[in-house]
Amino acid sequence: MKVIRQIGSLAFVAGLFAAIFAGLPWYVVAVDDPVVPWWLRIAIFCLVGGILVVLVTLAIEQKKSKISVEREAAAESGAGVLLLNSTEVPGRQVGEVLGLVQGHTVYAIWLGNDLSAIVRLILGGELTEYTEMMGKARQTATDRMSAEAGRMGANAIINVRYMTTSVVGSAAELLVYGTAVKLSE
Repeated sequence: MKVIRQIGSLAFVAGLFAAIFAGLPWYVVAVDDPVVPWWLRIAIFCLVGGILVVLVTLAIEQKKSKISVEREAAAESGAGVLLLNSTEVPGRQVGEVLGLVQGHTVYAIWLGNDLSAIVRLILGGELTEYTEMMGKARQTATDRMSAEAGRMGANAIINVRYMTTSVVGSAAELLVYGTAVKLSE
């Protein structure tokens, strides 16, 4: 699916550049001849077709991703792992330090939600679209970190920290990390 999406992206970029850098000058020079040449028709077809291929493959991958994330969460749940943002666990001693664990994700929202958020930005109020996006990203990253700690045999993660950065537009990267430990009884 990734290869098909890359081919669609390549077709889009080739069509866009051909339409802009060859089609516009052709239109300026040959404005009195209304017949669109075959190469410009192909460029426009590549431009539109490339967008459609990318959108369809992304929709299919997103649907598959949702199913696999639900299965992964059910199979590798780190539900028994205690998460703390302190270096000590009250009433318990750290028996063994297993090492650094992390969870990572990059999330974006659908363009329609992005437009809604822009309107809300103008009118004021909470940008609930972004709040929900960051909540999902935080949960996904935390689940991945907990699953990694569970595979290591940890029963707690101490000194948990979250870090976010903006990747592009309305996409945000979220990283959570901490120290996986085994607590003594």
